Amino acid sequence: MLDFPRWKILWIWLLLLTGVALAIPSLMPDSVARQLHLDGMSRISLGLDLQGGSHLLLEADTADLVKQNLQKMEDTIRTEMRRADPKIDIGDISTSNGQLSFFVRNVNQLDAAVEKARAQTTAVGVTGQRDWNVQVVDSTRIVMTPTKAGTDASVDNAMKTATEVVRKRIDATGVKEPTIVREGATRILVEVPGLQDPAGLKALIGKTAKLEFKMVDMNADPATVSAGHAPAGDEALPYPDVSVPGGPMRYIAVNRRAILSGDDLIDAGLSKDDNNQPAVSLKFNASGGRKFARATQENSGKQFAMILDNQVLSAPRIDEPILGGNAIIHGSFTTDSANQLAISLRSGKLPVALKFIEERTVGPQLGAASIHAGVIASVIASVAVIVFMLVTYGRFGVYANLAVVLNIFVILAVMAMLNATLTLPGIAGFVLTIGTAVDANVLINERIREERRRGRGIVQSVELGYKEASRTIFEANTVHAISGLIMLVLGSGPVKGFAVVLLIGICTSVFTSVTFTRMLTAGWIKRNRPTEIHI
Repeated sequence: MLDFPRWKILWIWLLLLTGVALAIPSLMPDSVARQLHLDGMSRISLGLDLQGGSHLLLEADTADLVKQNLQKMEDTIRTEMRRADPKIDIGDISTSNGQLSFFVRNVNQLDAAVEKARAQTTAVGVTGQRDWNVQVVDSTRIVMTPTKAGTDASVDNAMKTATEVVRKRIDATGVKEPTIVREGATRILVEVPGLQDPAGLKALIGKTAKLEFKMVDMNADPATVSAGHAPAGDEALPYPDVSVPGGPMRYIAVNRRAILSGDDLIDAGLSKDDNNQPAVSLKFNASGGRKFARATQENSGKQFAMILDNQVLSAPRIDEPILGGNAIIHGSFTTDSANQLAISLRSGKLPVALKFIEERTVGPQLGAASIHAGVIASVIASVAVIVFMLVTYGRFGVYANLAVVLNIFVILAVMAMLNATLTLPGIAGFVLTIGTAVDANVLINERIREERRRGRGIVQSVELGYKEASRTIFEANTVHAISGLIMLVLGSGPVKGFAVVLLIGICTSVFTSVTFTRMLTAGWIKRNRPTEIHI
């Protein structure tokens, strides 16, 4: 137990000194770290409650998602019935009451139409359930109803994608260490440390960024369209008149079917239009470029609408074919709004609309006060532990105190390497770790005292003290770690921050308080051959 070869001693010291070196950048102010060129090293980030920032909670509009799924299925059914051989003649499709229904004009094609409709449904999980139920009513009418399992799966997939889209949009702004996590089935938590004005953030991440290009119906009755109504096969969309700020909203009739969508977009960026005003440049993939070129070739002299989130941005006239897969979006943009739109389009559209249900801003003053209180608590805890161990155990208390100090550095180093975020509950876990870090040394030292009272020699007492106490230390820390793991897995936000620091502290404190102090004790006994120890 007290035999430490030279390689093991060197390995322990190297590990601990590396921990100290990795922890130092996290203890420096940002300005000092930049001057010493240490800002590129891994450092601990401060959480929202320590440096201030914005807290947003978003919730998915599942009704909007169901509506989207109905629209997609309507487009799919129209296309598949038209492509059938022979073509299946169907009547107008209705999407009322959350169902999709249509009738087959030729009763002899009913079975073929049912098969086509069922072929568009998919299995959900391993239960065998489909995402749509297909039924025949009134002899010739087919009704498709989304199932609960299908809707739940659709919501789950949409939320996974939405979380990544929100993450991409925030990352594109250059914000450091944002927290973007999914909470429950339909919510996303966003915390951005250091950001004091959430208005711009809300505008960026709340935009659905659903981009579509549709042909304008030049034959629609202007009076009907101005009232917000459109002919069959069209839809009336708002078209703000930028020349009359605050004026009445006007509408324009466009085809329901899009000639091009944002799904074909591969890049978007800030640009200038012909009048040197801010605009957004678009670049489409090869497929999108061909669709755009074909649509502009076939509709020369007509208008097409650029639509973002069901609002027309512009409706230019096609004077000549637009080739090359590039386009410019014009509108009443500022440089900031054009840049935000470009970021939204680059990161992809949100598959489901998100509503802000909670918003909170934490000021930097509160964070500074929290840090100050946390530092004071840590210093008081450390000093109290150090004084107690010195008074109670003498030399062995010095070893325990050195282990506590090194343990603090190693915890910071591990957190920095993990890019962990330190929160106020994390500071609480830190203080708790300092207080409990010497538990192992107390157990060891008391066991050594007990062995000495039994009349055992110094070497044998120390060996048995570490050996017998190690069992108890392992069991106690295992139970402690299980509690921390449960908090880490089941908790969220502040609870997770506390659990992370606690788990790291458990692992590092066992190493410093047992292995490191045993090495120091063994070295002292080997060098001095004491005839008595005071413990």
